[in-house]
Amino acid sequence: MKRNGPVEVPVYLFLGFLDAGKTRFIQETLEDRRFNAGERTLVLVCEEGEEELVPSRFSGKNVYQHVIDDESELTPEFLEKLVGQYRAERVMIEYNGMWLVQDIYDAMPDNWVVYQTFMLADATTIMVYNSNMRSLVYDKLSSADFVVFNRYQDSIDKMELHKLARAAARGIEIAYEYPDGNTDYDDIEDPLPFDINAPVVKIEDRDYALFYRDISEDAEKYQKKTLEFTGRVARDEQMKADTFAIGRHVMTCCVEDIQYMALAARWPNASLLKNREWVHLKGTVEMRFSSLYRGKGPVLMVESLSPTEQPEEEVATFF
Repeated sequence: MKRNGPVEVPVYLFLGFLDAGKTRFIQETLEDRRFNAGERTLVLVCEEGEEELVPSRFSGKNVYQHVIDDESELTPEFLEKLVGQYRAERVMIEYNGMWLVQDIYDAMPDNWVVYQTFMLADATTIMVYNSNMRSLVYDKLSSADFVVFNRYQDSIDKMELHKLARAAARGIEIAYEYPDGNTDYDDIEDPLPFDINAPVVKIEDRDYALFYRDISEDAEKYQKKTLEFTGRVARDEQMKADTFAIGRHVMTCCVEDIQYMALAARWPNASLLKNREWVHLKGTVEMRFSSLYRGKGPVLMVESLSPTEQPEEEVATFF
């Protein structure tokens, strides 16, 4: 007789720093009958702030809390044990803002499935956090499906918050909640900083990171487009004589995550290029197989190439 696998456990993850509004958001969610119709719900509290959940106000009564004081408790075995102990049908996690999101992902049992990830951020302090702990802010935003900037007021630059969120996660949904409870949903468009329909798409040095992310996410729209930009050459002995890589070092959030992000290129004189030299390239994109991608991807067919100076900012960023 064939056995069924473990029952899937939906997980709702709530991210943010201390007193950012996570507890209140969870409270309001569990008071909503559309979400909480009585399912056995385990709330894992990994960070205790001034506010506490008030179970008497929940729409369903089958809600159980368990406090996790130490990150070392986050193991698949322990979390699986808790689900069994409370006979939970789903899990909500109020995560500690100082812990990395990857750690909770790694600790989840195999049958836990993250349904939604929210980030709560205090609009009056999040830019200070970003200045002092950018890697932790990026860690949370890049993992979230939805961010709520609460305690928002009109004196705060909405565009600054928008750019912070979208630099970390391009598809993230954004809301701005005022102290009186009214909410604005973000409708700011994110036009590319270059004209993709121009005869020659010119990528300025400051825009390389945005360009690379866009072509990585939607390469097909660049098919047959002629691009012009400055980048750094990479070659090794395994490459064919007419093949090289061209790109920039890109910093996503902090120095520790700087990576060389490059595109494949073909040019008859590629073997004459020096590794790490800066060049200005003009070429047309064709979707072809490349060992750089280990499959099909955008390959630049070089029309012209010339040595050039290193850009003023050697490392490209999204900021």
